[in-house]
Amino acid sequence: MARRSTPLLRRLLAPSPSPTPSTPLAGAASRRTVTYMPRPGDGAPRGVTLIPGDGIGPLVTGAVRQVMEAMHAPVYFETYEVHGDMPTVPAEVIESIRRNKVCLKGGLATPVGGGVSSLNVQLRKELDLYAALVNCFNLPGLPTRHDNVDIVVIRENTEGEYSGLEHEVVPGVVESLKVITKFCSERIAKYAFEYAYLNNRKKVTAVHKANIMKLADGLFLESCREVAKKYPGIQYNEIIVDNCCMQLVAKPEQFDVMVTPNLYGNLVANVAAGIAGGTGVMPGGNVGQDHAVFEQGASAGNVGNEKIVEKKRANPVALLLSSAMMLRHLQFPSFADRLETAVKRVIAEGKYRTKDLGGTSTTQEVTDAVIAKLD
Repeated sequence: MARRSTPLLRRLLAPSPSPTPSTPLAGAASRRTVTYMPRPGDGAPRGVTLIPGDGIGPLVTGAVRQVMEAMHAPVYFETYEVHGDMPTVPAEVIESIRRNKVCLKGGLATPVGGGVSSLNVQLRKELDLYAALVNCFNLPGLPTRHDNVDIVVIRENTEGEYSGLEHEVVPGVVESLKVITKFCSERIAKYAFEYAYLNNRKKVTAVHKANIMKLADGLFLESCREVAKKYPGIQYNEIIVDNCCMQLVAKPEQFDVMVTPNLYGNLVANVAAGIAGGTGVMPGGNVGQDHAVFEQGASAGNVGNEKIVEKKRANPVALLLSSAMMLRHLQFPSFADRLETAVKRVIAEGKYRTKDLGGTSTTQEVTDAVIAKLD
């Protein structure tokens, strides 16, 4: 084997000169270091069941599809037509969600008074989506009455007043049963405290009406207290639901994570959403042990009015942010960050906003603006 000459060895062993601003390597040190090494299969596309729903649903779910395609997100959609006036959710839709384990849906209209039961509630019960999560927070650039609002409402989703156990005792007298169980109360309390722990939240507030409903809400509080003892690093307190609504309007920044029975959570989430910018910008999801359905966070059954649908001016922000939650759930955090950042940039810029946010933009104009802001 030929030996290398001494001058050549000296040149090879000499330290490399530092790159000057004119060299291609300039600025390399300022680049982010790769800390996540993908495993084989991490980028495999995931199937998502898509239910456009009623009213504005097709508009806002269409916006999500366009943004997902533009950012080349590793998801594909299985679309099913489901409408609120159907007697039940079709079996093939349930089977699709069970297979994919994730669903994105628009609003499903629920008849008021008579008619069929809510398909939204049917989905939650059929798939045991026991935790409804709504994140209500200030978006930079969107003026609201209060600043520093960042509230997560976690609502028990399968029992309580939504149990659907109603009957007419005699003509003119209707009995409606509210069901509270220790199992479901402990389960939602554990979810709330685990969420707080994993997301570096400092406080969990249990919302109740145990001063009147002493047995039902009393059992809910008892379950929350038992779980709270296992999380000494997280502050725990309790508040009566009517006082809670007043405190939300007066001083919302005092709340962090809120855990509630079914009906109270619906009311509290909508109040919190109104404070932080409206239901059109609040993301949310319904999560169970094996499945998750992501939708507009507050007033998920609100499908808009005919005028909004005709003029195509529905606000897609809430469902876009819910889609970012879905991407994190699917363990695609970089895509979630890109989507969320783009939406926040559009809101902060203020040029493209729908009527509910004080603008005149159409759904498509907001969608195009978000796509343009994608990194």
